[in-house]
Amino acid sequence: MTVTPSAATASQVRAPLPGGPVRRVFGDVRALLLAPELLLLQVAHPAVGAGVADHSNFRTEPWPRLGRTLLSLSTVIYGGQDAATAEARRLIGVHAGMKGVDPSGRRYHALHPEAYHWVHATLVKAPVDAMRIFGRELDERQIEEYYREMRNVGRVWGLKEHHLPPDWEAFGAYYDSMVAERLEANRSVRDVLDALAAPARPARWIPGALWRPLGRAAGRGALFVTAGALPPVLRERFGLPWDPRRERRMRRFARVVRVLVSPLPVRLRVAPGRVLARTAERRRRALAAASRGTCADA
Repeated sequence: MTVTPSAATASQVRAPLPGGPVRRVFGDVRALLLAPELLLLQVAHPAVGAGVADHSNFRTEPWPRLGRTLLSLSTVIYGGQDAATAEARRLIGVHAGMKGVDPSGRRYHALHPEAYHWVHATLVKAPVDAMRIFGRELDERQIEEYYREMRNVGRVWGLKEHHLPPDWEAFGAYYDSMVAERLEANRSVRDVLDALAAPARPARWIPGALWRPLGRAAGRGALFVTAGALPPVLRERFGLPWDPRRERRMRRFARVVRVLVSPLPVRLRVAPGRVLARTAERRRRALAAASRGTCADA
């Protein structure tokens, strides 16, 4: 069984609405600090990791790949119903052919519901963790509202009702069991950690002599925050050192982020996501116009 586009009507499955909890929480700039952890959690799933290793250009073009991912996510969260539905269908089409056999002889398919749901689950959890670490932890009412909207995002992406835990408590139990029992230190996990330790130059026009020290410093910082945000069992599984001294540094860093970002109005904290969504929509319209022009010429 694989994920397929939902046949539900727009009134049944809604993309996040303006003013809703997902738009306030998911796009908060502090959630970007956990982007590397998010990727690491996703590829630690056996099927996702095998698919990335066999079909993705992450290792050779990490920055363009990251850019496309951010554009896609921002479209679904901030682009409105039509844009979110179109992007979800595009993603399903892109992943439909990603299947094969991993080095352990296990068959995988990127659209298998367990793998597809795990990717969605990491997107649900990371912004909540970002608020807990770098902001103000969501209360019970806020988190249930947020989760209800994120369940709808999963439905927009093609997951069925029975694939999604019914409430936050059930989601937490599911998430913890996946972390404990299913995630592994595979080849893609090693590739992500290597990329964090020595990030590739994001643009050719940046001089190598300038990027090397900047890249090393940025990589050390990203790897440190990623290790600090991971569940302890995964830090151990992935071989990432951690101790009380590092924990104190992480808490100090979190306090600095909280002091700097928390006073900003919501519209500024979520501005990057909204800008990316508008960029993605302009790109989608340009591609559609070019496609119509090609058909007309034919």
